[in-house]
Amino acid sequence: MIRVRPSDQRGHANHGWLRAKHSFSFADYYDPAEMGWGVLRVINEDRIAPGMGFGMHGHRDMEIVTYILSGSLEHKDSLGNGGVIRRGEVQRMTAGKGILHSEFNPSPDEETHLLQIWIEPAQRGTRASYEQQPLAVDEMRGRWRLVASPDGAEGSTTIGQDARLWASHLAVGQPLDYALQPGRLAYVQVVSGRLAVNGIALSAGDGARIAKESSLHFAATEEAEILLFDLPPHA
Repeated sequence: MIRVRPSDQRGHANHGWLRAKHSFSFADYYDPAEMGWGVLRVINEDRIAPGMGFGMHGHRDMEIVTYILSGSLEHKDSLGNGGVIRRGEVQRMTAGKGILHSEFNPSPDEETHLLQIWIEPAQRGTRASYEQQPLAVDEMRGRWRLVASPDGAEGSTTIGQDARLWASHLAVGQPLDYALQPGRLAYVQVVSGRLAVNGIALSAGDGARIAKESSLHFAATEEAEILLFDLPPHA
């Protein structure tokens, strides 16, 4: 089963300094049919104006991954962590039993474009933590690059859930396969370009829920960047 979530059916918000598209229910956007997929709870595509951002606010019991598409983002948190992430890096924050943080676009003239991803943790009330890892685009070309995993394998960032996030950058006509183990769910998010998954066409911004599929075949019809979530069936 592959069910497409078209880009133009996502929730959206325009706060002036922030333009956001929500794959699943978030903030003022609520759709009872779009509450996530397995342990994947949020995929927000955010565009943050220069010099603007999210002031200090709190989270609990969530694995939050920030995937930069362009521009930069300055992070500060109540654990004393701070720094700027850019394209070619990934950020993970385990909210655990509680953390405060802020995220700002430090540029005076360049918009920040990112995906904010929330994954439900396997255990609640764990110790809050933060991690920033390199994620070079060249490492994604024509293959799967592990972005996040429960054990930090292959230089990925570590999350507290039996879920894996992969990224790939495919040239036109380039194929790529993925084997999905029995009982596992998958979700595909198209970052840019066009491709087909098991013959089903997807474009930039589209997502796809996947269940009861043992193998996935990707073929780019134009240069494409994709994220693939390999998920347990339950939290």
